Amino acid sequence: MPQFLPIINKDDFDRVKASNINGALFDFLVTPLHEELNRRQTFDFLDELSIGQKLFLCFGYVKDQVFQGGFIQLLANGYVGLLPEMPAWLTIVMANDMAQLIDDVLKCYVERVSFFNKELSTQAFAQLYSELPEFDSLEKRFQSCFEKTIEAMEKYAIMNLNQFIKT
Repeated sequence: MPQFLPIINKDDFDRVKASNINGALFDFLVTPLHEELNRRQTFDFLDELSIGQKLFLCFGYVKDQVFQGGFIQLLANGYVGLLPEMPAWLTIVMANDMAQLIDDVLKCYVERVSFFNKELSTQAFAQLYSELPEFDSLEKRFQSCFEKTIEAMEKYAIMNLNQFIKT
């Protein structure tokens, strides 16, 4: 049982769930996790979360980084530590395509870790996009399985609500 469970009004949850807007329930459940993490300012907070909460929080960071600047931005910003457990978590929620993709991103990162283990100027960071074109196909795969992944995560949350909130 997670140590951190935000108190959420059941009517609010039901209203968001009933909206059937893809991603709305994800955003609703991940927002209090981001707020608490921002309050605490340490990823040690993950130790207090359920597997589902960890997945939502980490995937939220991945989503934001990848949609802003791709996996290169995610890795250059030092968020690789969020990825190693994610394939197992994604498999639990039946998001197998995304689990395989994250595994492939980790393999690609390991093969090119030297590009990310140094201080990057703005110009050096921008140059990574031309030096590491293999990340382009990974980002396209991310975009193609993103909605299906969010649907799987939301379905998991509905079926395991006690891992996410107190009502």
